[in-house]
Amino acid sequence: MTIALVIIFGFLLIALYLGIKARKGREMDLDQWAVGGRGFSALFVFLLIAGEANTTFTFLGGSGWAYGNGGPAAYMIIYLPLATLLTYWFAPAVWRYAKKHQLVSQPDFFASKYNSKNLGILTAVIGAVSMFPYFILQLKGLGIIVSVASYGAISSNAAILIGAVSMSIYVMISGIHGSAWTAALKDIMIFFIVLFLGIYLPIHYYGGIQPMFEVVDAAKPGFLTIPDKGLSISWFISASFLSAIGGLAWPHLFGPIFSSKSEKDIRRSTIMRPIYSLMLLFVFFVGFTAILQVPGLKGAQMDSALLHLSLKTFDPWFIGVIGAAGLLTALVPGSLLLTSICTSLSKNVYQALVPSASNTSVLHLAKYLVPVISLVAAFITIYGGNDIVTLLLVGYGFAAQLLPPLVFSLFKKNILTKYGAAIGMIAGVITVAYTTVTNATIGTMFPAFPQAIKDLDVGIVALILNVVVSIIISLVAGGIASLKDKKAAAKTA
Repeated sequence: MTIALVIIFGFLLIALYLGIKARKGREMDLDQWAVGGRGFSALFVFLLIAGEANTTFTFLGGSGWAYGNGGPAAYMIIYLPLATLLTYWFAPAVWRYAKKHQLVSQPDFFASKYNSKNLGILTAVIGAVSMFPYFILQLKGLGIIVSVASYGAISSNAAILIGAVSMSIYVMISGIHGSAWTAALKDIMIFFIVLFLGIYLPIHYYGGIQPMFEVVDAAKPGFLTIPDKGLSISWFISASFLSAIGGLAWPHLFGPIFSSKSEKDIRRSTIMRPIYSLMLLFVFFVGFTAILQVPGLKGAQMDSALLHLSLKTFDPWFIGVIGAAGLLTALVPGSLLLTSICTSLSKNVYQALVPSASNTSVLHLAKYLVPVISLVAAFITIYGGNDIVTLLLVGYGFAAQLLPPLVFSLFKKNILTKYGAAIGMIAGVITVAYTTVTNATIGTMFPAFPQAIKDLDVGIVALILNVVVSIIISLVAGGIASLKDKKAAAKTA
């Protein structure tokens, strides 16, 4: 057993200990398990919401995209501050409504706002489908990190299974409390490691960050700029916008919002969040450094550019520390995703279909679903899946379809009806699914369009269709309801 593997497993045991200990002194009812009894301070809300931005994607996808795509990777730095700005204003309103109505999940919010259990069921299903690729992303990243950082002592598949089982244990026991405690350890580690790697590696190989850019630009002219076609400026803007608004609608972020003690704590927790997007700059520096130092990585191999460069540079003990930090970047957001998926399916699907089910029964079902969801995701991760950035964009595309009815519900006068909200979301999800399965783009669907339009992120099409269909169906449904009311009034008169 290598020193790197010892360190990785040591931190895994620490994470398990913290996750299990988080339950101590609490009676774990549904409210405590899913939303922490609505008693989290600004610090814990910050660690859960802001820290969720630092996932395996930070370690692997960011450096991989910088390595393989150059300038367009900068969209990742744009969308996080945009999402934070919007969260600062909309999250307190969501929290107020959730506290008043004692909600524990995002589908609860939709079901209550639109007075429709069926809409709650639909949003629970869409939410689970949107979170599943994101959860798979965490497991996929975990497998890559542990396998490479252990020098192959543990296979990627074995690491995925161990991670899924470990995550399941402390989620079943402690719920969101376990996520909050392990998030503190994760964020401290990743902050210093990413900062160190992003500064040290360019200096070590090129003498500094500017010389690194100069050498890469000389070796690959134009690589650091945004191209005229494909990942062009129109794609850049649309992908940033879609990711930002999609980030607002992630179901697993509603649990941390609901868990806050006050709306003031929510705002405090979001103020510092843009700092996390700046950390991606240092991840990019690692990816750019790797271009000439570990050349030839193709396809999914590009996601491990940071790890391959680290293996070339550092001693095994430090590789173990890097691997441990990467492991934690999978466990923390993965545990949040698990909690949210299982809460939504048990509370908003099972209890909606079986109204006699108590909250205690719902909690038991949610806990039983944890290992089931984990193992199914692990199986899919091992035998399928795409590259990390693609998985992330698919998840955002599905999550973004929940945004229109969410935003409209916050208006004083909501023009959407439950029928409009439902059909609009279904139309958007079908569009995202179609374009994902067929690899369609706006360019392939509408080849006669100008290049700037053809390069737009195809998720925009699904979102626009969602909004248009929602409004049209709502107006039609509203007109029919008004006509029925008039007829009923005429009969009584």
